[in-house]
Amino acid sequence: MSYRNSCNDTFSQPLYFCGSMKNQNMNYRTLGLSGLRVSAIGLGCMGMSHAYGAPADRREMTELLADAVDMGYTFFDTAESYGTVAHPHDNEELLGEALKPFRNRIVLATKFGISFENLAAPGTHAVITDSRPETIRRSVEGSLQRLQTDRIDLYYQHRTDPHVEPETVASVMADLIKEGKILHWGLSEASVDYLRRAHSVCPVTAIQNRYSMMARWNESLFPVLEELGIGFVAFSPLANGLLSRYYTENDRFDAADDYRAAMPQFQKKSFGQNKALFALLDELAEQKHATPAQISLAWMLCKKPWIVPIPGTRKLCRLKENIGAEDIQLSAEEIKNIDIALGAMHMSGVFSGSPVKSRDI
Repeated sequence: MSYRNSCNDTFSQPLYFCGSMKNQNMNYRTLGLSGLRVSAIGLGCMGMSHAYGAPADRREMTELLADAVDMGYTFFDTAESYGTVAHPHDNEELLGEALKPFRNRIVLATKFGISFENLAAPGTHAVITDSRPETIRRSVEGSLQRLQTDRIDLYYQHRTDPHVEPETVASVMADLIKEGKILHWGLSEASVDYLRRAHSVCPVTAIQNRYSMMARWNESLFPVLEELGIGFVAFSPLANGLLSRYYTENDRFDAADDYRAAMPQFQKKSFGQNKALFALLDELAEQKHATPAQISLAWMLCKKPWIVPIPGTRKLCRLKENIGAEDIQLSAEEIKNIDIALGAMHMSGVFSGSPVKSRDI
């Protein structure tokens, strides 16, 4: 069964992403109790500028982002730190210019609170946290300027700062909301205690955490999110692309600028370790007349109505393919059986994020 990575290849299954760009069947969801309505599948834009090889062609990405809006995507995710040594804020600048004509039709999410250690070095980079109020103030003004907007729809703390209390960060968010500079705020990779303390000062709209069939540890947060009325935005929902089944053990990545070169799930031996997972995906794809990527997204979409995955891509055909996940229905019994199978399954390791370092104080 072949799902190779060229958009010109012939797929072996009937798919749900054929047809024109417009009038796609995108549905919409509300993140928790906040009232923030977004496309059920968002677009993670980091890989256009950062961590997945050299930045993509600016003109091509501008066209791709416009195509995404035409297809019904309304939820676009970036961060002030997504860039290169030469252009450290490249991704925000790209989105600001490309999405300006559609600003009132979309939801822009960006993040503050980290910088990369030694970005010029090859490989993955440790992140250094800084959520001091004065840093947040500088960050929001910079993001507003680069995004060419007067407000940020959803503003995440990218990683928690051990030297700044959650109540302090939440108070700054409350002030920014009063000033109209942000409309909602969220957290990424925060503990339950941190989330509760922050939420008690200024209600949190969404948590953005890693989540996929290979990375399920954040399911432990679901009861708390349900209790507090907070949405869950899933980044890396395809395990950095592995669950799309477009990659094989023969694919290689440039260690100088592509994080996948060091990710455990892309090491040659991992493909043998993940045979059972791949077989499950292929079987479900066959049953549902879908692709493994669509099954991977549908699995989380069908779990909770407040989960929104944000897969990234540089390709138009992948945007269409991902929308097709919304057409796939998995029953509660099917979800349960998949979870049981995943829980009993041997898998390779999966990338769990760059190391986090505290700044010098």
